[in-house]
Amino acid sequence: MELFNADFGGARITGHGIGPVLEPFSGISRIAVLRGGGLGDLMFALPAVAALKAAYPEASVTLLCTPVQAELLSQTVGPVDETVILPFAEGVRPGPEDHQELERFFAAMRARNFDLAVQLHGGGRYSNPFLLRLGARHTVGTRTPDATPLERTVPYVYYQHEPLRALEVAGFAGAPPGDLEARLEPLPEFGQQHAQLPALGNGPGIHRVLVIHPGATDPRRRWPAERFAAVARRAADDGFRVYVVGDSSEKELAETVVELAVEQGPEPRPAIESVAGKLSLGELAALLASSSVVVANDSGPRHLAQALGTPTVGVYWAGNAINAAPLGRSLHRIHLGWATRCEVCGVDITQVGWTAPRCPHDESTVKAVEPSEVYADVLQLTATSLLPHGR
Repeated sequence: MELFNADFGGARITGHGIGPVLEPFSGISRIAVLRGGGLGDLMFALPAVAALKAAYPEASVTLLCTPVQAELLSQTVGPVDETVILPFAEGVRPGPEDHQELERFFAAMRARNFDLAVQLHGGGRYSNPFLLRLGARHTVGTRTPDATPLERTVPYVYYQHEPLRALEVAGFAGAPPGDLEARLEPLPEFGQQHAQLPALGNGPGIHRVLVIHPGATDPRRRWPAERFAAVARRAADDGFRVYVVGDSSEKELAETVVELAVEQGPEPRPAIESVAGKLSLGELAALLASSSVVVANDSGPRHLAQALGTPTVGVYWAGNAINAAPLGRSLHRIHLGWATRCEVCGVDITQVGWTAPRCPHDESTVKAVEPSEVYADVLQLTATSLLPHGR
């Protein structure tokens, strides 16, 4: 039986972080970091990127990422120096692969002569061979037992908090942890635009602002629309201005939340509005940063709000909370769905990751969470927040 342990690549341990902090590499001036996926995946990686920047202050960091991640980073202030869009490649960026495009991409990356390439994209079955084709002098990342090893590899076990996993990888690259959470700021021009929205700003008589994001990539992570609507209506009746956000694919869902909230009480129409599909990512960041509190599923906008310093109330399936819930409870509250089996076919949904087949059913794992409990946290956070913006 194979004994699968962390591979230090012959390096000595120089300190302790999330895991061992190994000796740094010498002569590092160009660092590539691989992290595809969505906004939440980006937020998970940013603490590790910040740690690498601190450990190698003379080096530039290039993030190999997806278009949505690059758009957000171009419209906020953060630790990444440069972004490069990943080509379509199996297990790295889903889509139709073009062999010639892949070859051009790797040739261009090898020409940059990266000194260090860091893999923060899953267990390495696909991402490690991808990373090795960059031609960097040193490679570090996670690895499942069946994945190609890198120079230094951290064992990949599915149930681990994702930002801490990335920080453990950074430690193997010689970078001790700093912040445990992502830190971003909206660019000033986007904040100025959103100061014109009703109820935003710092003047007298400003109402509290609640932002709701009812979407999630996996339908099983979605709290039902009528439950978000119940929170929205109670908030509006209590004097909040409520904005429902989402991308263009979530416009119908956001409008459903607004319609259900309006139907729950008498006229006049409450101060609830959908802005789904109407905002750039910079505008979304500015709205989240200017808000009193955000209520959302385990989704990119909730993780982005956390990175911007805005209090959040998150609705999580218990398994996802292990990997992606906020660490603190002074600014962030979570409500858990404890389902362990699909209510349609009975399959064990706790068996997740790259080896577990997914059943075809999309039943919500979090629908048992009560709106009254979520709204109680909204009131507590807006009553006790130490943050500015008139919250």
